[in-house]
Parts: sequence; C-alpha cells; structure tokens
Amino acid sequence: MKRVVAALIVKDGAILVCQRTRHQPMPLKWEFPGGKIEDGEQPRDALRRELDEELGIDAKVGDEVARIQHDYKNGGSVELRFFLVQEFRGQLENRIFRDVRWAKRTELPGYDFLEADRELVQDLAAGKIV
Repeated sequence: MKRVVAALIVKDGAILVCQRTRHQPMPLKWEFPGGKIEDGEQPRDALRRELDEELGIDAKVGDEVARIQHDYKNGGSVELRFFLVQEFRGQLENRIFRDVRWAKRTELPGYDFLEADRELVQDLAAGKIV
C-alpha cells in the first residue's frame, strides 16, 4: 500500500487546491498538495519536504484531520493522511502543478478531484472537517 500525506492549507477561509499536469498519472485531476512518505520518514517530515519541493514553502504542519484508505480499480491502493496547515513561511510558488488555486470550501465539489479525495472534499464542503 502506498503511504501518502497531504496538506489542507487554509488561509482566509479558503483551501489550496492543485491540478496535476497532463503528463502525471491521473492527468488534470485536482488534489491537495503533498506526496509519498519515503522509507524511514515520519509523516509530518514527509509533508514538510513535499510542500517545500512542490510549493517552495516552509510549513508548520498541524494536526492530522483525516485518514483514508482507498483501493483504485486498477489494483493500486493508497493510505492518505491529511494534515492541517494554517501557517507557512515563504511565497507560494507553483513548481510542479498545471494550476494552483485558493478555493472556498463550498466550491470544492465543483473541482474534478482524485477519486481517493472525493469523500474528504464532500466533508470539507459540508463543514465537517477543518
């Protein structure tokens, strides 16, 4: 099972969402920034590293707010751990995505998210999380 961390970066009532490029697996789908936990790496350390690599920020990783296990139809499975990020240093810089946007929680269901993120997106839009 692939172990992944993702950030719910919240600022002024909006949440940062990122769109994959055409050349990535599951092209043009929306997701929350983050990535794979490397062997021997702690989840929060992995998320700090990924946010630096993807967005050029030094994030203060807060509480884990959700954990999801998802099995894709192609046979792959993933465990996603979502952490709240309310503070970061540095200027957001889109280093790997096709697009990066701040979205209001009620707008989130209108984005074509990765299948594994969809239940969380509904919970965020309904105000159940964060």
